[in-house]
Amino acid sequence: MSLRAAVRAGDSARPWLVFLHGFSGDCREWQAVGERLTDWPRLYIDLPGHGASAAIPGVDFAAVSARLQDLLVSYNILNYWLIGYSLGGRVAMYFASQQARAGLRGLIVEGSHPGLISDAERRQRREGDLHWARRFAREPLGEVFADWYRQPVFASLNESQRAALAAQKVHNSGVALSEMLMATSLSAQPDLRPTLAGRDYPFYYLCGERDEKFRALARALDAPCTLIPLAGHNAHRENPDAVALRLAEILQP
Repeated sequence: MSLRAAVRAGDSARPWLVFLHGFSGDCREWQAVGERLTDWPRLYIDLPGHGASAAIPGVDFAAVSARLQDLLVSYNILNYWLIGYSLGGRVAMYFASQQARAGLRGLIVEGSHPGLISDAERRQRREGDLHWARRFAREPLGEVFADWYRQPVFASLNESQRAALAAQKVHNSGVALSEMLMATSLSAQPDLRPTLAGRDYPFYYLCGERDEKFRALARALDAPCTLIPLAGHNAHRENPDAVALRLAEILQP
């Protein structure tokens, strides 16, 4: 079974923009940004356990990466940028770091973690993700997401923004989200800093100016970092105009 995706046409002479959403999102997540970039052909992917790919298991990073490669081949995408937010950015960084990827023009990630370093951090993260995975599998999604968006990383959101995001996510399968959360837990992700440092492709990092955690992480990466004004961890949702403008600047030949 192949990953599902939404396709938008553009100038065939330009590279594809391949968009990867965050945890509990789907192919619509990046469209407010991507539809401002209509000169480029665009592919908005539903990751395993999400959207129209909900029935596809994630298994682990290697399996997700293999499905992404198969999808690119199926669309004959031979010239492309990977653009990912949070989980989607981690998948993109893993994908780009595993082997030479023919046709990869560059990598743009927003608010994504390159990987934990210590075993203690990994154990702590696994315990936290297990807690959430059990809740996603067993409890009403509205209640779980109401608490999910109260985590410190979402501190910049106000009550109406939290409620709106939670309402958008209740269509998901709790069991599928639970499985994908553990399959792609940060505790199971390798530290990608060494391979990213040795890359032979451009790498850009975007971060909301109010996202203190990921601003600190960005400083440790060997990549140009752009702070998106008036935004927290969900920069592409909170200020899509600024994100689209930055992408256009990066993509111009």
